[in-house]
Amino acid sequence: MPFLSDTLARVKPSPTIAVSNMAAELKAAGKDVIGLGAGEPDFDTPDNIKAAAKAAIDQGHTKYTAVDGIPQLKAAICAKFKRENGLIYTPDQISVGTGGKQILYNALMATLNPGDEVIIPAPYWVSYPDMVLLGGGVPVPVEATIENDFKMTPAQLQAAITPNTKWLIFNSPSNPTGAGYSRDELRALTDVLMDHPHVWVMSDDMYEHLVFDDFKFATPAEVEPRLYDRTLTCNGVSKAYAMTGWRIGYAGGPEVLIRAMRKIQSQSTSNPSSVSQWAALEALNGPQGFLADNRALFQGRRDLVVSMLNQARGITCPRPEGAFYVYPSIAGCIGKTSEAGTLIRDDETFATALLEETGVAVVFGAAFGVSPNFRVSYATSDDLLVEACARIQRFCAGLK
Repeated sequence: MPFLSDTLARVKPSPTIAVSNMAAELKAAGKDVIGLGAGEPDFDTPDNIKAAAKAAIDQGHTKYTAVDGIPQLKAAICAKFKRENGLIYTPDQISVGTGGKQILYNALMATLNPGDEVIIPAPYWVSYPDMVLLGGGVPVPVEATIENDFKMTPAQLQAAITPNTKWLIFNSPSNPTGAGYSRDELRALTDVLMDHPHVWVMSDDMYEHLVFDDFKFATPAEVEPRLYDRTLTCNGVSKAYAMTGWRIGYAGGPEVLIRAMRKIQSQSTSNPSSVSQWAALEALNGPQGFLADNRALFQGRRDLVVSMLNQARGITCPRPEGAFYVYPSIAGCIGKTSEAGTLIRDDETFATALLEETGVAVVFGAAFGVSPNFRVSYATSDDLLVEACARIQRFCAGLK
């Protein structure tokens, strides 16, 4: 329609949300659907966090707050960064937003000019490139291959940097692959960045607490302190604390950037939910023991899904270091035809046929910038995962 902006034409709706909506619609219509599309823990928010929210309501904490966070929550975030990441921030260097997505969006909107380039390792979270486009910038995907465990190499980073590069968006452990960069791997990337002082780093650490086996999480400004003045370290309570619907994300960074992000937020949403902020305060300051319990459950689910998908004909599924996703390749399925007669031309036709013929909803790889793959979120019960993977095995066995 002629009155809609040109900006709208540059972006597309979120494919992950679209898959979840489609699965919900099919379920409502009575179809037996197992949704593996949503990046959302199936655990309930811990009771102490819910109690803190109820207390906040009873105490009248239901008014507007400071635009980018109450002082108590900012202080808790400063303490978290010091305690867990060795990063020292003051409250003036902290921004609290309506979910991690708003934090990233605010930073890009506050810094991008037309022609500014943003390096995004692929596979990437679906929203990164579109947020860059909304900000008037140019996404520069760098494909990390399955042979390199879906991790960008220092040589690839070096080759992608130009005089127009403004940001590197870095996500470890990764959505959609679960790939985590070791401290040594991260050091090799930060060594490259030290040669390019005009490049800023946006580190999306949302899956920090969801790491498995002996993997040790690290974040760029921790590994290379000289990057501190040009790094925005982003996090939130959504994944680790099972608080996706509470919509609280946060970041620490240079004060000049935080002020600019505050200005953007002041003219868009203003403050995040007051009650959610008090709940997030309890999440960060309260008992943390359940994190290890949840991590162990997710690790078991990862091992289950990786084992079963690698038994499916035509599928290769790497074993990731963290998050709650796997990103299997379906290279061995391309060009074959399903039992219902669908030609598997690419990962999108694979995912569509899988949903229509078996009732298993996954997100196709092209949405994340690397094909032919699909993403599975294993943030659901063991029983459902076993059934879903068994259906995938039968679907693949029926390909001719």
